[in-house]
Amino acid sequence: MPAARIHRALSELPAADWDALHDGRNPFITHAFLSGLESTGCLRADWGWTPCHLGLWEGEALIAAAPGYLKANSHGEFVFDHAWAHAYARHGLDYYPKWLCAVPYSPVTGPRLLARDADARRLLPAAIAGFAGHGGLSSAHVNFHDEVDDAAFDADAEGAGWLLREDLQYHWRNEAGWRDFDDFLAAMDHKHRKNIRQERRKVREAGIVLRVVHGDEASADDLTAMHGFYLATFADYGNSPALTLAFLQHLARAMPRQLVLILAERDGAPIAGALCLRGGDTLYGRYWGASERHPGLHFEACYYQGIDYCLREGLRQFEPGAQGEHKIARGFLPVRVRSRHWIADPRFADALRGWCAEERAAVASQQQALRRHAPFRTEAA
Repeated sequence: MPAARIHRALSELPAADWDALHDGRNPFITHAFLSGLESTGCLRADWGWTPCHLGLWEGEALIAAAPGYLKANSHGEFVFDHAWAHAYARHGLDYYPKWLCAVPYSPVTGPRLLARDADARRLLPAAIAGFAGHGGLSSAHVNFHDEVDDAAFDADAEGAGWLLREDLQYHWRNEAGWRDFDDFLAAMDHKHRKNIRQERRKVREAGIVLRVVHGDEASADDLTAMHGFYLATFADYGNSPALTLAFLQHLARAMPRQLVLILAERDGAPIAGALCLRGGDTLYGRYWGASERHPGLHFEACYYQGIDYCLREGLRQFEPGAQGEHKIARGFLPVRVRSRHWIADPRFADALRGWCAEERAAVASQQQALRRHAPFRTEAA
């Protein structure tokens, strides 16, 4: 049997070995992205993030791995389990620390169980549960995993009982083969098409020009401006910003064509920006901020420019971030995202199993109801 080892920093693992376990289409699970978070000060133990990656080894060969973290809280995860932690506390038990397999601060679906083949991938759920159980942790969690990982959880030979949770996000998908933005708008009903055109026109009339640059095209001033917008957004909401300017600079160097900045300028000066990452066929919108407020600017920078980019570049999907029913009117439809959870205490596991089933049913019902508000003409949907 392969040996399971815990790695306290991704730098302990050669980038080539790690990246050989995935197809490279999702930028968030690359060695460059994850190790960059660690090396540029974005992950701190006092913020609840301690790297704790799990690898499966056959001799000197890494055959499977999961990006993992010991968590002292549930911040920055986007799969909300605060009620679970409170239930533990009411029974005099400690929910933290727990183990989390995820991309920090990034609610984007992608591979989480990285492996050279399906057989190696199927070993990971039991290995994760074994590590958490032997370590006395309350639980292990795998957030925003993709469909490929489902088979490994469902085939868990150890019967660890991974609970399934689902939630909704809003994604744009070019399943109709739209060629450009006008083609996309033509599929909408008159009301929504008119509203989008009005929002875009207001931005132009304000004298705002949008500029899209990749990491290798971004100047030092571009990166500094984008980081300033990111800081401003977190200040507006009273939250602590985790990403450093050094991390953005690292992405521009290490992932030059995957980093995409959408910068809004007025009178030649940047006034807003959106930070995105590009995958194999998907654009991922991550952060936005502005120093000036203008009608329609948020929608233009965060949604319409991203759709335009996807149509130009031949990308089939745009994920602009978590939450936001207002995205439906702009062509982003509700899709289900998933996470898995292993609970050490069988009493809590049994109670949460029924709770998760009820939650999934509610999410499915909500998705069906929301899709009735899609902005597309019936014959174009």
